[in-house]
This record gives sequence, structure tokens and C-alpha cells, in this order.
Amino acid sequence: MEITIKATGITLTPDLEKVINDKVGGLSKFFDNIIRANVEVGRTTRHHQKGDVFLAEVNLEVPKKIIRAESETQDIIVSLNDVKDKLKIELIKYKELLRD
Repeated sequence: MEITIKATGITLTPDLEKVINDKVGGLSKFFDNIIRANVEVGRTTRHHQKGDVFLAEVNLEVPKKIIRAESETQDIIVSLNDVKDKLKIELIKYKELLRD
């Protein structure tokens, strides 16, 4: 699976890149025919009164479909975990649909 990462409003550190690759790459155990993953992480705005809000958005290209999930929280890692959980559910549903 090819993983493309785009960072908006934050610096893409090697540690963050490793976390993204581990989380998104781990989705292949639920569906082994993922073609490409486009990941966007970033800070949504800078003017929140109670800290930053981070966005994690992932588009997975699978045969004949694109599966998409996004999450906004106050921690980038929590956002990535939310997105991974949502995509896991959608991949399992899609895999069952293909079996029928």
C-alpha cells in the first residue's frame, strides 16, 4: 500500500510520520487489497480559546471505492486513533459486502 502524507499547519516530524505509517499501514490486516492511502493531518485553526484542534483525515482507495474517515480532537494521536477505528469498521463492512 502506498501512503501519502500531507501536513497542514504543523510540522511533520519523523515520529509523527512513523505513527501515521503504523496506524494506516496496520489497516491492511483487515483488508489486504488497499491500493493507496492519502493522509492529511494538521491544525484546523489557531484561534481557539482552549488550545489547538487537530484534524486527521484518511482516504483509502480500494477496488471500485474510496473509503474516507476524519476526526477532530485536541490531540493529533487521538484523532489518528479515531480515524483508524472508523476505517477498520468500514473495511470490515466492505469486505463482507464483497463476499456476498
